[in-house]
Amino acid sequence: MVPFRNLRRLFNKINRQPAYAFAVGLKRLRANISYLRSDGLGADPEAITLFLTHRCNLRCKMCGQWGESGVTKELGSEQIKEELGFEVYQGMLDEVSGYKPNITLFGGEPLLYSRCLDLIRYIKTKKMHCLMISNGALLKKFSEQLVSAGLDEFNLSLDGGKELHDEIRGMPGLFDLIFEGLKMLQDIKRKKGVKKPLINLQCTVTKYNYQRLEELIDVADEIGVDSLTYHNLIFLDKDLLKKQDKFDQELAASSKAWEGFVFSPEIDVEKLYGKIHSILSSNHSFGVDFYPNLSKKGLREYYNNPSYLPQEYKARCLSPWIVAYVFPDGEVRPCLNSTYSFGNIKDKPFNKVWNSSQALKFRKTLKSNQMFPVCARCTELYRY
Repeated sequence: MVPFRNLRRLFNKINRQPAYAFAVGLKRLRANISYLRSDGLGADPEAITLFLTHRCNLRCKMCGQWGESGVTKELGSEQIKEELGFEVYQGMLDEVSGYKPNITLFGGEPLLYSRCLDLIRYIKTKKMHCLMISNGALLKKFSEQLVSAGLDEFNLSLDGGKELHDEIRGMPGLFDLIFEGLKMLQDIKRKKGVKKPLINLQCTVTKYNYQRLEELIDVADEIGVDSLTYHNLIFLDKDLLKKQDKFDQELAASSKAWEGFVFSPEIDVEKLYGKIHSILSSNHSFGVDFYPNLSKKGLREYYNNPSYLPQEYKARCLSPWIVAYVFPDGEVRPCLNSTYSFGNIKDKPFNKVWNSSQALKFRKTLKSNQMFPVCARCTELYRY
């Protein structure tokens, strides 16, 4: 139900949000039972991620969407601008509120969606847990409203201290802007006597920052965050993408979005492991973990073996039984980097789309193969 190597993350979550962690555990159990069946049906999803917009106000070097090798830049301007109307989201949220999935707001930059705050407020009227993943550039502007709207968690992506973060993100002054926004958010919470939104810092390990990961410990401590998670880099080589062609043809889909992750990591594993050991062996006032959580041997395989397959986690993907991604055009997808669609919420109710014939086909195909070639370093493979 929970990978053994993720127990540290689980304990941190239970400590911070016990009721939420318990609800997630029950949903995860139902998903595992559904997976064990052979019919491809999924229990009610634990989470729904609303991909609100392709638009972003930054051009971060390592981003698979808008970064140096990102693929969103290749989309047409109309597709980049396409977004679902607020009323469409309202209808979907009304429908799913009975089983209360956790709702994640994502993008692009979700705060660029014009009715993002209205969406948070509506989600909270339905008593659903709401999390936002953001680059933080607009946090100072929206701090007061995010607290008032009732956002549960604010996941902020940071790469290091001031100079390093601004260099990687390509925007001078960005770190100071984010830092001011975080301080403002904490001050507003204190004045209102509330604990939410929880602040979770997320750092992607890259060739630019892996030798300076400790910089974020000081930042997290000064801000007073709830957790700090370092994510091992997602990348793949062209051979894995070619192997994916067979499954894309079978499913009549495209994995072109994975091209944004085709590059060499350029990371010295021995130095990286030294940083990991140093950080995890120290005491912190907030939860700290690396994800996926790998041994030194596993880390070597992860970064140095082009044909890497997980040995310390189960080499199977459970994500399409647990989470759905709703894209700006209304398509419900099982994966952020595949065009395969279960259906469109503009045409059918979400619950019918979730267990449509297309959904069953995808789950059956995936289960029979356990995972696809491009899944090897995907975040979702290690989560469940």
